[in-house]
Amino acid sequence: MNQDYLYHPFASQRNTVFAKRGMVATSQPLAAQAGLEILQKGGNAIDAAIATAAALTVVEPTSNGIGGDAFALVWTKGKLHGLNASGPAPQSISIEKLKEKGHDKMPVFGVEPVTVPGVPAAWAELSDKHGKLPFEELLQPAIRLAEEGYPVSPILGKYWKLAAKKFQEIFKGDVYKPWFDTFTPDGKIPEIGEMFTSKGHADTLKEIAATKAESFYRGALAEKIDTYMKEHGGYLAKEDLADFAPEWVEPVSANYRGYDVWEIPPNGQGMIALMALNIAKGFEFNEFQSADSYHKQIEAMKLAFTDGKAFITEPEDMPISTEELLSDGYAEKRRAQIGEEALNPEPMALPKGGTVYLAAADDEGNMISYIQSNYMGFGSGVVIPGTGIALQNRGHDFSLDPEHPNALKPGKRTYHTIIPGFLTKDGEPVGPFGVMGGYMQPQGHFQVAVNTIDFHLNPQAALDAPRWQWINGKTVHVEPHFPNHLAQALVRKGHTIQVTTDGGSFGRGQIIWRDPKTGVLRGGTESRTDGHIAAW
Repeated sequence: MNQDYLYHPFASQRNTVFAKRGMVATSQPLAAQAGLEILQKGGNAIDAAIATAAALTVVEPTSNGIGGDAFALVWTKGKLHGLNASGPAPQSISIEKLKEKGHDKMPVFGVEPVTVPGVPAAWAELSDKHGKLPFEELLQPAIRLAEEGYPVSPILGKYWKLAAKKFQEIFKGDVYKPWFDTFTPDGKIPEIGEMFTSKGHADTLKEIAATKAESFYRGALAEKIDTYMKEHGGYLAKEDLADFAPEWVEPVSANYRGYDVWEIPPNGQGMIALMALNIAKGFEFNEFQSADSYHKQIEAMKLAFTDGKAFITEPEDMPISTEELLSDGYAEKRRAQIGEEALNPEPMALPKGGTVYLAAADDEGNMISYIQSNYMGFGSGVVIPGTGIALQNRGHDFSLDPEHPNALKPGKRTYHTIIPGFLTKDGEPVGPFGVMGGYMQPQGHFQVAVNTIDFHLNPQAALDAPRWQWINGKTVHVEPHFPNHLAQALVRKGHTIQVTTDGGSFGRGQIIWRDPKTGVLRGGTESRTDGHIAAW
């Protein structure tokens, strides 16, 4: 990869970070430091990722928590492994029951969209299969942060306040009281720079650490979840928790100009990034930031997303196979539809999302791309009293149309937005990358891959470059620093360009690349959040 690691105009916020012994890149400095602490104690990249992920549930509750889902791509001993730790719908839920309650679509908040959390099981499984240090040791930095407290960082504080003010208006009923008790103690929204502690969260992490997550699925924590859900007419039960286990899967890939880009297979939406890259590879992108290049990238993503939303769900329910969607024939057919004018497909409207991503690497050659989320920020709004466990609302993505591929069924996993990415070349690892943020994620993966491979941008520049986000129809959002003359040129091609100041809606990414000759690690972290790289 012929990259210039010196100055680049889009790397003005931060420079690429270099290290040899180890590196952790994520959206919160204290979480990255937790991972580095584990590396320096003799842990490997997988251990560091678990420690960082646990710390992120404490220091970035606006985007993830113990009650969310997780996915990982792990490079170790010369092979890439995929972990799907997304939980299914409860066995007691059904389309008929929700329609009887007056719902014509899945609710966003409350007990209905709650699915089985996969995060604690992901930590335990990763530790079992690929970790080095004792599991209990990995959660100590997170426990310390929850027990002793931490100062609220700027971007975290911004989104915490926005969410709390929104929830004060829309969360009605006793089921939501523990959310306010946990995240607005004494009725006060934490301010930027103020210390925040969560004793209940610390106690839960201690129990997860001591039991290697068994308590969460088959013990005292499972009983607390079961009791609270029963009290409030919920569907998630201790039997659902006891039946859950993460699944090791074979990652799927697309070869883009000699590099293999890897994603988790369905039920995840990572395939959309691969489909878009397959369509785009039939075009030449010779000039960085040209109207023609942006136009073709947007059109490729638009077509891939339209099909992804229509077809991706659990593999057995997909009306078209993964292999066919990633085939050259499919890509050629869709590419032929791209002309000089913006297309107008018929997608679903795209909501925003909340997720955390991390990348870690060590000097033994291990690398991990890891992502976890409660979805849409804090998740369902349902918090188990006294535990810090905020339950996800991942079930919101289910359809209540029985004929839709992603129709709600008991025990089924829904279409999933969170996706880790990984890059290899000629069978050797380049490294992990990811861009969090709901339906922006495959669009962010696509743009990072193109910036890196086509335009040879270093990791920080690849992340800092102005982003676009296809929303629906011909509507495309761009960031304020997106060049105005290019926005006008895209308008002339039929796109509806809207400038938005919500930086969070364009995703938040991390990258770690390894130099194949020297083993030197180089990392980029997101300038749109409180991102940090802990390097050793």
